[in-house]
Amino acid sequence: MSNTDVDELFEIRTAFYTGNYQLCINEAPKLKTNNPTSKVDKEVIMYRAYIAQRKYGVVLDGINSAHPDEMQAVKLFADYLSNQSKRDSIVKDLDSRMSANVDITNTTFLVMAASIYFHEQNYDAALRVLNPSDALECIALAIQILLKLDRIDLGRKELKRMQEIDEDSVLTQLAQAWFNLSVGGDKYQDAYYIFQEMSDKHNATPLLLNGQAACYMAQGKFDDAESVLQEAMDKDSNNPETLINMIILTQHTGKSIEKQILSYDRRRLAEAQRGTPSRQLSRTKKESIIPQQRATRLIRINSVIHAMNVFYPRLHVRHGTKELTSPMSILFSELSNYTR
Repeated sequence: MSNTDVDELFEIRTAFYTGNYQLCINEAPKLKTNNPTSKVDKEVIMYRAYIAQRKYGVVLDGINSAHPDEMQAVKLFADYLSNQSKRDSIVKDLDSRMSANVDITNTTFLVMAASIYFHEQNYDAALRVLNPSDALECIALAIQILLKLDRIDLGRKELKRMQEIDEDSVLTQLAQAWFNLSVGGDKYQDAYYIFQEMSDKHNATPLLLNGQAACYMAQGKFDDAESVLQEAMDKDSNNPETLINMIILTQHTGKSIEKQILSYDRRRLAEAQRGTPSRQLSRTKKESIIPQQRATRLIRINSVIHAMNVFYPRLHVRHGTKELTSPMSILFSELSNYTR
């Protein structure tokens, strides 16, 4: 491979795809490149990592009208996620843009536009945005949508297309794991091996650990799933996917979710106190009250989950609007309270 073929952003790009968002944020400013495209891509990855951390304000403040189209697309998605009252107008404007000529080489715009349609549950529109592109990230997102729609046959075709473009890509491997989870049977274990190998090779992020937990639960290995989810909680106790999977786990084990969270927080507090100077203990004890308040909120989450159709690893809400009348929306509303 020549020097011109080297991906200067491989480390932060891989970190983003595997869910190591803080590494993206820390390392992106340190990367020096003379390639104009790489400079833009570096900023795009960093700001998308902020979005993944739900730090929308950083994106909205950091990107202005002077930035290129790719970054404007990232800002649009952040604006959509952060301002519920503006969502209808944002979608209307996006519809107008999509009805005109769209630059299909602007992968960032395609992914951000499709992501907005995905959140709107307008899957047909999302797929129309993604289909013209041969970019791996566009195909990967299309696969996620197709699997959500239970179109495994079409997902298989898109996965084959990814493999033909770059079989060794992290995105291709992740897509293979998602596909295996949807197929089920012996493929659950194959999916687990992919998530485990990525965790060993890169970093055991909550995203990859939740993938492992999905495989375990699908195979009825609930004790193993609980262990992996506890590890994910250690890394990010506010991660919504981890909390949702913990809730789903309790539906199989019969354990109380609020007691599990309290037990976890007490364990974390004990570990912190063992290494905490005495002058800081009073503050730590005060902070221990917060998890109990959070656990109280989780009691409502426990009842919400019964209103949902649960098909692991995907959660389907077939009724209700996309606002708080939807059980899934109520769940995420409660999770947003928990993570404050």
